[in-house]
Amino acid sequence: MIEAAMIWNEPNNKSHWDPEVDPGWHLFADTLACAARALKDEAPALPTVLGGLSPIDPTFVQFLDAKRALDAVDVVAVHGFPLDWNLWQIGEWPQKLAEMRAVTPKPVWVTEVGVSTFGAEEVQVFGVDRTAALLVGRTPRIHWYSLYDLPQAWGATTRHKEAEGSSYYRHFYMGLLREDGSPKPALEHFARHTPAMGLCQWFHFEDHRLDEAVAWMRRLGVRYLRTGLSWADSFRPNALDWFDRQMEALAEFDVTVTFCFTPEHRGIAPHHTSAPLVKEEFAEFCAAMIRRYAGHVRPRADALAMPVPA
Repeated sequence: MIEAAMIWNEPNNKSHWDPEVDPGWHLFADTLACAARALKDEAPALPTVLGGLSPIDPTFVQFLDAKRALDAVDVVAVHGFPLDWNLWQIGEWPQKLAEMRAVTPKPVWVTEVGVSTFGAEEVQVFGVDRTAALLVGRTPRIHWYSLYDLPQAWGATTRHKEAEGSSYYRHFYMGLLREDGSPKPALEHFARHTPAMGLCQWFHFEDHRLDEAVAWMRRLGVRYLRTGLSWADSFRPNALDWFDRQMEALAEFDVTVTFCFTPEHRGIAPHHTSAPLVKEEFAEFCAAMIRRYAGHVRPRADALAMPVPA
C-alpha cells in the first residue's frame, strides 16, 4: 500500500536536479509546491515528502520554507552515506537529525542510508548494525539502500563521475545481495533490525528482479519500502502496464513512492535532471499516479509521529 508520496529525489544533488538549468533552485521550489498541492487535492490524508536531501543541508530547507514551497509538504527527508561519500562520521547521525529539526517542525525521515561493499563486505556488516543503533527510535522511517547491487551494465546515475574518481564505483556495491542475487554477510544482520528498518530499492523499467525482490523482502520481514515511479518512463510504450505490475507486486508493503525524472522532451534541457518546461505537467503525473493507485493508498498514523530523541 502507498503510505506516502515523495516529490523528487535528492533535489540539492546535481546528479538529480541540474543547477545550471535552475540556478538557485527557484524552479525546483515552484515545482515542489505545485506537485505537493496537486497531491493534496487528490489525496488530502496522504503524507507528502520532500525528496531526500543529499547532502544533508538545513539551509536548503530554510530556503524552501521561505519560498512557501513546504506549505503542502508533511515530511522532510534526508540521505546519508558517511562511510562512503559524506564528510562526517557515522556517529554524527543524531547530530544531523538535530540540525534538521532545528529548522523545521516537520518529521524528518531517513529515506536512504547505506554502506558500499566496494572495499570490504565486513564494513557493511558494521554499518548496518551501527546505523540501526543510531537511528532506530530517532526517526519514523529508515530506508536502507539497497536490497540489490546495481548491475554493472546499467551505470550509476551521477553527473560528476570524473570528480568522484574511485568513489563512483561504490554505487555498484550498495546492495545486501550481490548482482547475481547471492547474499552478502550483512543480509542476516539487516534482518535483525526489521521491520524498524525498511528498504529503498529502485526498480528499473520492466526490472527482472521484481518478483525475486518481493520474495526476499517477505523473508527478511520488511514492512517499509521506498521505490519510484518515473515521469520519464511514463512515456515508454506499455508504461502503465509496468507501473500496474510493479505496484500490484508491492501492495503488501507500506510504500513511499517517489515521483521524479523529467522526460527529455519535457525538460528545459533534454535531460532527466532538468527542471520541467511546465511544472503543472509533473504535478499532474504525480496526481494521476495516486489517482490510479488510490486503492493502494493507506497512510499509517505512525508515519508522522515525532520520536523522542534518545
